[in-house]
Amino acid sequence: MGLLSSSIARKVAMALSGLFLVFFLAQHFTINFTSVIAPDTFNSWSHFMGTNGLVQGVLQPILIFGVLFHFIMGFVLELQNRNARSIKYASYKGGANASWASRNMIISGLVVLAFLGLHFYDFWIPEIVHKYIESHPEDPTRYYAETVHKFESPVRVGIYVVAFVLLAVHLWHGFSSAFQSVGFNNKYSKGLKTFTMAFAVLIPLGFIFIALYHHFNQLPH
Repeated sequence: MGLLSSSIARKVAMALSGLFLVFFLAQHFTINFTSVIAPDTFNSWSHFMGTNGLVQGVLQPILIFGVLFHFIMGFVLELQNRNARSIKYASYKGGANASWASRNMIISGLVVLAFLGLHFYDFWIPEIVHKYIESHPEDPTRYYAETVHKFESPVRVGIYVVAFVLLAVHLWHGFSSAFQSVGFNNKYSKGLKTFTMAFAVLIPLGFIFIALYHHFNQLPH
């Protein structure tokens, strides 16, 4: 019984960390989308997020911990599931029992994790260097130009596009499964599943649109 409780606890913890990251993803998309429709708003919101003490000192470390916890727990659960299967892969017909997305969460998760590493390299590390190492005077209007510049390279944009396609695959199964893991099962479940599937497609597509928009908007006309 203790082992079962431990397994359930891991799945619930995995689900809660995933839901937390989905909330952050929606917030991140909202801010980034303003770079397309309202650059001044993008600068204002980015400046607030980059200088607010609560965001930088509390929420940002929680976010980093949440990302690491979610992916480590994903590997733990995957190993646990593989060890628990009584049917060997030689006779296991995965396609008949589960979707491609659910059977390849580790693969899509690894790609998303690698993309997050690139994202940190592109944005978070330069931001830390700019503020705390080089100690530049704070410029609340610099964020838009710096973001647009990152999408100048077609290679980087291509990596972003592939990463967000796989993020969509990851969310397609993971978002709805998270609610099942925390015991959400009532008359609203069908509508919630529709919402999670729409979110899994539209938010990654939105990020892809932002990257392509800023890339092609810089090309000579």
